[in-house]
Amino acid sequence: MSDHNHTPEGWGYGQTGQPGYGKPFQRPFSHPEWQQPAFSEPVQPYNPYATPQQQQQGRNGQPQYNQTRGTKRVPKRKAQRSTGLNLAGGFLATIWVVFILELVFPWLQAFGIHPLDVSSLPLIFTSPLLHANLEHIISNSIPGAIFAFLVGYSGKRVFWEVTTFVVIIGGLGTWLLGGVGTNHIGASGLVYGWLAYLIIRGFFNRSISQIITGVVLGFFYSGLIFGLLPGTEGVSWQAHLFGAIGGFIAGMVITSDDPPELVAKREAKARSLQPPGQR
Repeated sequence: MSDHNHTPEGWGYGQTGQPGYGKPFQRPFSHPEWQQPAFSEPVQPYNPYATPQQQQQGRNGQPQYNQTRGTKRVPKRKAQRSTGLNLAGGFLATIWVVFILELVFPWLQAFGIHPLDVSSLPLIFTSPLLHANLEHIISNSIPGAIFAFLVGYSGKRVFWEVTTFVVIIGGLGTWLLGGVGTNHIGASGLVYGWLAYLIIRGFFNRSISQIITGVVLGFFYSGLIFGLLPGTEGVSWQAHLFGAIGGFIAGMVITSDDPPELVAKREAKARSLQPPGQR
């Protein structure tokens, strides 16, 4: 007896093992327009009870939920803003908590930089957290939070790399030239370092948007340039100057803040220099 009328498991469009036409339909069969493409994997698991809008969203490659965690995806800029805000908030919280502790324990201010005192070298890491009085900490809080946000907007790694350059270079410069018998405290070295980095990074990253940001910041905070010069009693111009130098070097050296197009161009150049057999 002929078996021509027998319908194979692939619902009549060829054997199931064949590509494309042999792909079994998925229920509900009354809506073939809901079927997933035969030659590509679905973006998210098929849900026969999903609405047409949800099915269309899956076909367009824009799932509403992350497959691995089941959570909504966070847009890149929103994540960058969140990172910047968290780092700026962390900066403010840290210096203000330390300042409150100073009010209770005034001797904490001794943990500043004491120039040419070898035993105080590790204190270059605690000096930026200390402030002499309320006016001192307020003057560093507002610009510090703004610059911390803008640096942190490029990512945590960028923020910590820049901050490390500023703290170490600014601290060592102050330790060398700060004047014997003086005590240097305050986050102003960080403020100057972050600002210097923000002003010059665009020129090394070849980023028009970063150059514009730097020019705007340089214009609005041009008055801070006087803090780089000696002459004001009680102001650590050495911390300002060497902090700014640290920020400049960070903008010149680090590559974690490079925009994607610059990274792609650098990788393409590196591949072109490789022997043909290794590309």
